[in-house]
Parts: sequence; structure tokens; C-alpha cells
Amino acid sequence: MLLKPSRPRYKRLVDNIFPEDPEDGLVKANMEKLTFYALSAPEKLDRIGAYLSERLSRDVARHRYGYVCIAMEALDQLLMACHCQSINLFVESFLKMVRKLLEADKPNLQILGTNSFVKFANIEEDTPSYHRSYDFFVSRFSEMCHSSYEDPDIRTKIRMAGIKGLQGVVRKTVNDELQANIWDPQHMDKIVPSLLFNLQQGEAGGPKREKEKESPAELTERCFRELLGRAAYGNIKNAVTPVLTHLDNHSLWESKTFAVRCFKIIMYSIQSQHSHLVIQQLLSHLDANSKNSATVRAGIVEVLLEAAAIAASGSVGPTVLEVFNTLLRQLRLSVDYELTGSYDSCGNIGSKIIKEHEERQLQEAVIKTIGSFANTLPTYQRSEVMLFIMGKIPVPGMHPVLASEKSGLEGNRMIQVMLLKSLLQVTTGFQTTNMLTALPSSFLDPLLAFTLMEDAEIRLLVLEILVSLIDRHDNWPKFTSISIISDIAVLKLKVDKCSRQDNLFMKKHAQQLYRHIFLACKEESSSQPHFEALYALLALLSIELANEEVVVDLIRLALALQDLALANEETLPIYNRCAIHALSASYLNLICQLTTVPAFCQHVQEVIEMRQKEVPFLLPEDYLRHLSLRIPKTLEKLEGHVLFLQSKITEVLGGSGYNTDRLATPYVPLPTDEDRLSKRKSIGETISLQVELLLAVWISCSELFCFCLLVDSVGMEEQERERRRQVVEKFQKAPFEEIAAHCGARVSASYGQTQSRSVPVYEMKFPDLCVY
Repeated sequence: MLLKPSRPRYKRLVDNIFPEDPEDGLVKANMEKLTFYALSAPEKLDRIGAYLSERLSRDVARHRYGYVCIAMEALDQLLMACHCQSINLFVESFLKMVRKLLEADKPNLQILGTNSFVKFANIEEDTPSYHRSYDFFVSRFSEMCHSSYEDPDIRTKIRMAGIKGLQGVVRKTVNDELQANIWDPQHMDKIVPSLLFNLQQGEAGGPKREKEKESPAELTERCFRELLGRAAYGNIKNAVTPVLTHLDNHSLWESKTFAVRCFKIIMYSIQSQHSHLVIQQLLSHLDANSKNSATVRAGIVEVLLEAAAIAASGSVGPTVLEVFNTLLRQLRLSVDYELTGSYDSCGNIGSKIIKEHEERQLQEAVIKTIGSFANTLPTYQRSEVMLFIMGKIPVPGMHPVLASEKSGLEGNRMIQVMLLKSLLQVTTGFQTTNMLTALPSSFLDPLLAFTLMEDAEIRLLVLEILVSLIDRHDNWPKFTSISIISDIAVLKLKVDKCSRQDNLFMKKHAQQLYRHIFLACKEESSSQPHFEALYALLALLSIELANEEVVVDLIRLALALQDLALANEETLPIYNRCAIHALSASYLNLICQLTTVPAFCQHVQEVIEMRQKEVPFLLPEDYLRHLSLRIPKTLEKLEGHVLFLQSKITEVLGGSGYNTDRLATPYVPLPTDEDRLSKRKSIGETISLQVELLLAVWISCSELFCFCLLVDSVGMEEQERERRRQVVEKFQKAPFEEIAAHCGARVSASYGQTQSRSVPVYEMKFPDLCVY
């Protein structure tokens, strides 16, 4: 008789852990025997796993789900206990069983398989695995995240299981170089959208159920943060790109809220030194959507605002100017779209329709973003940004025109306005201890050139920018309107002693500032906001940058403004003349109290009182605020007692120790080439003028060079050195017209003397300095 072979011991041990009634659960005593056997004979572990897998598959097919749960519990315990080199073969059987459960139709089996996988993911294996693949699990867990099961409770459980499964895959593979790279686009394009879907559902869904410790949205955010926190430098792009794609595909830029939330999570989760990579991707995405609707671009800009503000506190790398460059480019494109009415530069019939109000909203969003980001920058970087923006503004004859040919001059003007608004945002709150380095001539000269332009809006923006730059102690709000202040102590002004750097700045730029203030008052299109900005500018110059010499010059300027309104050489309207009188009176009332010279204050007060009685329309309270109808048709008969007298002010200031020699000479701004340059609007005119300027400079340099050569040949060194210094100083400081007139006269005289014996041009010998 043949003996029936006995079953292998490992199979008997496996069979013994299953009770007759699955409701009784795992037989713990027998499970301990199986675990001891597996630890004692690790070479049998793979067979134990294969047999358990075989039993589980049979139980799943027969719908004996109680035994399925017991098999998975046994697998979990063996997995936790065994860390031998044979664990890899056992893991393959384990993953095969998990896959079998995930493929089942029953939600409970899917959740059971996911929970086992999560436990496995938290185990640190001692031996590497070369052939294991998790592609199926990424796809299946992502699919579970999008579950549409009818029962909402079960649907929530399936989705949460999917999120936990993805979290387990990331934990298991992110630091294992032997595994397929989880950061590859093929995986990220499944993981990230699945997480964003549940994050978005959490915003739109109802409140969390009481029985749940954590909602799907909360779990998703935690998982998303963990994923991003593990991202290395080279993986940031692959992690962020699916976010951008998801927001595009589901039109989530327009609502902005969810997009902003996503990128706040990203910026706060990644390592701070990688922040600039996210900024770069957003900038590139904004450029890629340049022809999309204004609402989409505005949404990206707002997200960029939030992200850039967070990145500024960490490392922003080389992206500081790149942010501004992209935003300024978007401003230019928006202006072109608004004026041409098409995203297509050719204006094809099939192009999208532009909504003007949406483009305006986008422009405001861009300007706000520029200002908010600038506020996070240190002073030296903000100075660089100011210079960068100024270099982008089309200044006639100095910087190129940025508008397209179709948008024309109006496009050029709109770009000027938008960029100046951006510059105003950057300068708001700007504080520096050294005005000379913070505001170099390369910035100040083109900025001041705008104060002479015909456009009233542009002039007002420039005045506000100047006020913002000079106001370093937040005194501007106290001078927002022109008024006669009886006691400036109520203003509680913050005044510091003028520093050496401030003195140097005023020594270099004071006359330039005075000149532009004077000429700005002569503009016929100036209105109340312009005069209020001029008053604030004069007041802040007196508080922030005034030494004794500057105070005298400012008083001289105020008296010159009074003379301007009286003489009316520019045929200014009555409104402007009254406004200039009011401006002069308000400023003299302020400066006399700052100087604390009693006789000066008394004279100013007497004139103001006389005006209140006889000519109230020359004071701000009556004219600028209330727009009184009592203004006369002419101002020709103003008597001396209602005017501020230069002789009287000179006398009282001189008696108090001030050097009043300059006050004896009325202030008259000398005209320069800047006057003509700023008024030009035609490109042809600008080029013609530039040629004239180059020719004049060439002649001047030639004359100076020849003069230097002549002096060098003479032995009277001391006298000639002084003459040479005077010539150099003349060409450095004299007005342009004076130099041009002098050189023109010399050239004409020379031409008259040598006309009879002219030399051909090709035989002339020019100094090397003059040869280009």
C-alpha cells in the first residue's frame, strides 16, 4: 500500500492560522508558530508567501472575504517581523495579493489592500530591490482618488484610501535610487492632478463628518506638502508643471482662490532655496498665456504676486529683475491688445474679442504685483528695480518707443502712464540714508524730463514719485492738501538733521529740482492735484533735505512763483495764477515757521491776513477747496500789501544770520535742451534734435581740445591753468543754449575769415578726440 505523502510543514502552519469560522479571526497562537518558523527558516519565507497568495486568490474568487482579511493580517505580521535577505521574494507575493485586492470590485477589499500597502510602505527594507515596479499602484491609487461611487460615505473612504496609497508609494520610492523615478512626468501627471482634485473637492464640498478624524481635503494637503517637501532641485519642475496644467484644463485661473491656495502650499512646502524655480515656471507660464483672456492672465499675475512675496523672504536667485521684466512686458502687451482690439497683431477676423475693462483690471493687477513684490526687497535691490523700470519707459529722444505700430502714439502714452504707475508703486515706502547713490543722475534726469511734458496725468505721476522718494519719515500724509497752517506743531512732523549725504545730493541736484518745480507751475493743464503735489514736494524738500542754503533757495523760488503769477508772461488762465499764488502763500507760511524767525513769520502772517480780507481767492482755503465764484477776471491790480515782499524777507532773514545775497537776485530758470526734448512727440523731430545736439557737442569738444593744445604750448602755466579750469567749468555748468550760441558764433567767425582759402574736407586734419 502506497503511503500518502505528508503536507509540507510551512503549509500546515499556514493552514492552522485559519479558524473554522472566519468570524473568530486569526488564530494567534498558531500565528506565533508560523512567525517563529519563518524567522528560523528564512529560506521558506518565499514559499509561505506564495502559498498565502494562492489561498487568498481562491478565497477572493469564492467570496470568502473573512478568510481574505485573515490572510492579509498574517501577511502584514510576517512582513513586520522578517527582515532577512529573502524578504524580496516574499514582498513580491505580498504585492501580488495587494494588487489582487485593488483590482476587486468590492470597496472593502480595495480599502483592505490599500491599508496593507501603507503598512508595507512604512517598513525600511534592509536589502535593495532591483526589479520591483510600482507603476500599477500609482495608476490604481490615482484612479481611486477620482472614485465616483454612489454612496457618499463609501466614495469618501475610497478616495481617502487612494490618497493614502499615493502617499505610501511616494514614501517607498522617493529615496530609493533603484526604483523607477517617481518624479518622472508619467507618474507626476497622475499623482498631482489626483491630489488637486481632492483638494478642490474639499473647497466645494460640505463640512467634515464628525466620525472622521481628517477630511479628504486635509489628508490631501498633508500628502501634497510631504510630496513637495521631498522634491530635490531637479524635481521641482516636474512637480509644478502638472499643477499649471490642471489649473489650465479646469479654468481655475479666473477664480484665483484655488490657484492661490495651491501655490501657497507649494511655496511653503518646498525648500526655500528652490523658490526661484517656481517663480521662473510661473513667469514662463504667464508668457505662454500672453494671448489668452485677460482674466486668465490676471489670475496668473495674482498667483505670481503671492508666490513672489513668499519667495522674497528666502532665496529668489536671479529672478528679481526677471519678475519685473515679464510683468512690464505683460503691461505692454495688454496696452497693445486694448488699443488694437485683438490678440493677433495682424488683426485677423478670427481673433478673439478683447474686453477693455478686463485688460484694465489686468493692468492694475500687474501694477499692484510690481509694488507688492518691490516692498519685500532690500533698498539696494529696489534702487536697481527703479533704474530698470525707468530704462523701460519710452522717453522722447532718450529711450525707444515700446508700443507697437498699430497702437501708435496713444499706445506710447499709455505705456508711459502704466510704467510710471509701476514706478510709483516701487517707490512707495522707499527709504534710504544716501539719496545720492539711491537716486543717480541716470534715474533722476529722465524722471524729471517728464515734468515738462504736455500730458497732465504723466506730470502728476512724476510729481508723486518725487514726493514718495523724498519722504523718508512718512510726512507726506500731512501735506496731501494745500492749506494755511497756523501752527505746524499740530502736524507732529518727524524732522532729522540734514546729513552730509543729503547736502551733497542737494548741491548736485537742487537747481535741477527748483527748475522743474518752477516750470511745472507754468503748465496750463495743471489742476488742483498738480498744485497739491507741488506743495507736498516743496514741504518735504524743506523737511528732509534743507540746510540754510537750501532754505534760502526755496524762499527765492516761492517768491519767483509769485512773480510768475503776477507777470503772466505765459498767458496762464486765472485759475492757474490764483493757484500759484495760493501755493506760494501756503509754502511761505510753512517755511517761515520751520525757520523760526519771528519777523519773517510776522510778515507772512500779515500778508495772509490782508489776503483773507481783500483777495481771499489768492489763498488755498477759498479757491482750491471751495472753488469760489468770486475770482476776478483779471489780477492786474494787486497791491503790495497783499504780496510777499522780497526786500522785507531779505531784511528779516539777513538780520537772523542767513546769507541773503542770493535773495537779492530774482530766480529765473535758464532754458536747456531738455525743454525742447521733452515737448517732442514726433520721432522725426526727436532724431533731428539729437543730430543737432551731437553736432553742438562735437563742436564744443573740438574747441575745448584745441584750446587745451594752445595752452600747453605757452609757458605761462599758472595763468593758463586757471583759464583752462574756467573753460572746463563753463562747458560743464553753462546752459546748453549758451554753449551752442558761443560755439556757433566762433564757427561763423572762423568761416568768414577762411572762406577765401577753404580747404577740402578730405584734407582737413581733425584731433583724435573729435574723430569717430
